Amino acid sequence: MERNVAVFGAYGHTGRFVVEELRERGYAPLPLGRDLDRLRALGPRARQASVDDPASLDRALDGAAAVVNCAGPFATTAAPVVEAALRAGIPYVDVAAEIEANVDTFAHFADRARTPVVPAMAFYGGLGDLLATAATGDWAAADEVHIAYGLSSWHPTAGTLAAGAVSRDRRAGRRVRHTGGRLEYHDDALPTLEWPFPDPLGPRDVIADFAMADIVTVPSHLAVPRVSTYMTTKAAADLAAPDAQPPTAVDERGRSAQTFVVDVLVRSGGAERRAVASGRDIYAISAPLAVEAVDRLLTGRTRTTGVASAGAMFDAPDFLRALSAHLSVDLPAGR
Repeated sequence: MERNVAVFGAYGHTGRFVVEELRERGYAPLPLGRDLDRLRALGPRARQASVDDPASLDRALDGAAAVVNCAGPFATTAAPVVEAALRAGIPYVDVAAEIEANVDTFAHFADRARTPVVPAMAFYGGLGDLLATAATGDWAAADEVHIAYGLSSWHPTAGTLAAGAVSRDRRAGRRVRHTGGRLEYHDDALPTLEWPFPDPLGPRDVIADFAMADIVTVPSHLAVPRVSTYMTTKAAADLAAPDAQPPTAVDERGRSAQTFVVDVLVRSGGAERRAVASGRDIYAISAPLAVEAVDRLLTGRTRTTGVASAGAMFDAPDFLRALSAHLSVDLPAGR
């Protein structure tokens, strides 16, 4: 099996975690990006490439078995890198949390992709989708999926802030939710309520309909008319602060002290199922999520091809269990 895996945006915050995770899994990262000075620090295998120069992307992907796109805003980078991956005939994975960018990937490439394309294979969009898929299990459909994010804090990267600005501009400042089986843009105020996170976190105030990429990934393959996401008020306030600070590394892996609980509740008729994951550092955990996806794509452990979310592409319970070194997971009995 080819071991070269390209990482576009390898010198970014999440990209560095992905490069290191690939190395630990026995892969040979090919760092890609447009900034030559920053690339030089990543060693002789680094390759310069720009999304506005398709030929440079083709050269950069020569010899790669797959590509992981870690460079946002994905509204700008996703389509060109997907196109390059399709020309090279290799799988594409990204860590996009931008709702509209993920919608674009599904819409623009669903009929064209002959190799796997997995958008939002990260903390937002990927993890919630895997948990919702595992909880839904043998149900043919569900009435509601609720995904509550219990973050101890949220120190956003520069990439997160830039991507958020792009999304706000695309929405003309409006908010978005998934209801009635579709995305709906609105100007309604977002309500605050108490969410019963499991112990040891316990009940926390959250902002309801705090839209994340899960409202794209989950309904892309699960028959559910309403997908709601929630964010702890403290984390939302950190993100919105005018002086928001980036994450600070506190261990040898470069992770921050941030902790998280993702609590997923699926309802069908009068029945409920729950799936919960907990861990540390939402940016760092995106690396094992993306690299596990790459490994499964390259070893044929997939359920479909073309453009698909994590829950559609992979065996969700098995995928989550494979992350036990990074993530604590509690799934419904039998899953």
